[in-house]
Amino acid sequence: MAFFNNHYHRPGAAPGTLVATQKPVTPVTIQLIDYTDSSIEEHRLASARDCQQFLARDTKTWIQVNGHVDPDTLKSFGEMFDLHDLALEDVINCGQRPKTELYDDQLFIIAAMPVYDGRNLELVQVSLFVGKNYLICFCPLADDPFEPVRKRMRQPGNRRFASRGIDYLLYALVDFIIDAGFPVLEQFGGQLEALEEDLLDSPDQNTLSSLHELKRELLTLRRVLWPQRDLVATLMRGEDELIRADTLVYFRDCYGHSIQIIELLESFRDMSTSMLDLYLSSVSQRTNDTMRVLTIIATIFIPLTFVVGVYGMNFNHPDSPWAMPELHWYYGYPMVWGIMVITVLGLVWFFRRRHWI
Repeated sequence: MAFFNNHYHRPGAAPGTLVATQKPVTPVTIQLIDYTDSSIEEHRLASARDCQQFLARDTKTWIQVNGHVDPDTLKSFGEMFDLHDLALEDVINCGQRPKTELYDDQLFIIAAMPVYDGRNLELVQVSLFVGKNYLICFCPLADDPFEPVRKRMRQPGNRRFASRGIDYLLYALVDFIIDAGFPVLEQFGGQLEALEEDLLDSPDQNTLSSLHELKRELLTLRRVLWPQRDLVATLMRGEDELIRADTLVYFRDCYGHSIQIIELLESFRDMSTSMLDLYLSSVSQRTNDTMRVLTIIATIFIPLTFVVGVYGMNFNHPDSPWAMPELHWYYGYPMVWGIMVITVLGLVWFFRRRHWI
C-alpha cells in the first residue's frame, strides 16, 4: 500500500515555510484551459509566469499542475494569485486530511483521490484553489487524471461549463474525485468474492494474509473518505459566495455519491470482518475434525492394546490353576484375532449410531 506522503516541512519550521528536502519524483507540467460562453482555448505552459497574460482577460481559467511541484514554482503561483502561505504549505506536504478552507476571496480545498492497480492503493492528494474566475488544481500524478473532464468541456453541445461559473468546474472536478472511489471498491468487491470462495474451499495462510491486507486497505480508505464526505457537505451548504445557488443541486448529487461510497465501504468492511470469523471457524472446524479422527483411532486401539497386553503376559505354569489356558488352545490365536475384529466392528457401529463419525 503506497501513499503520496512526502513531508517536506521540517519540524520546528515557521508556518507557511516551503522547504523541499527531496528532489521532486515526477516533473511538473502545466496545462491551461481558458474558456468563455463561445470559445475555449487550451495551452501547455512552460512556467507559472506564463499564466500572467490570462489574468487580465474576462474569461474563466482552469490551470492544471501535474507532478510534484517544487517550492519555487509554488511560490510563483502564490505571488501571482495571492495564495495563502498555509495553503501552499499543505500543497507541498502531501498526505493532508481532506478539508475546505476559506482565505479572503479564495476557497482552498484538499481532496483525496483513490487509485488502485490491483495490488497497491494510492491516495492522491488533489489541492484546489478557487477564485472568482479561475481554478488552480495541483495533482502529484505525472499523467493528468482529469482528461475526461476536458473531453466534456470540448464537446460542442455541452453548454454547462460555458454558461455557468467557475464553481461548476469545481463541482466537475470534485465529483470526478468522489466517483474515483467506485472502481476501487469494485475491485475490492471482486477480491472479497474470490477470498470467500477460497474460505469455503480450502483456506490457508495465504488466504489469511490477503484478507488482513484487504482489511488494512479498506480501513485506510475509510479514514480518508469520511472527512471527504464532510468536505462535500460543506460545499453543499453554499456558505461561500463563490458557489452560486444554481450549482448547489450538483453538489447535493455529489454528496449522494459520497454517501453511497461510504455505505458500500462499510458493507465491505463488515464482509471482511465476517470472512475473518469464517476463516477462524473453518480452521477450528478442521482442527476438531482432525482431533475427532485421531480420538476415534485411539479409542479403537485401546481395547485391542488391552487384549494383546493380556495375552502377552505368558503366565503358563502347568500346576497353577491361575495359568492362562488359552496359550494351549488349538485355535487360541485365531480366537484372539476374532475378538479384536469383533471389538473394532462393535466400536465403529457404536460411533455411527451416536453420529460421532
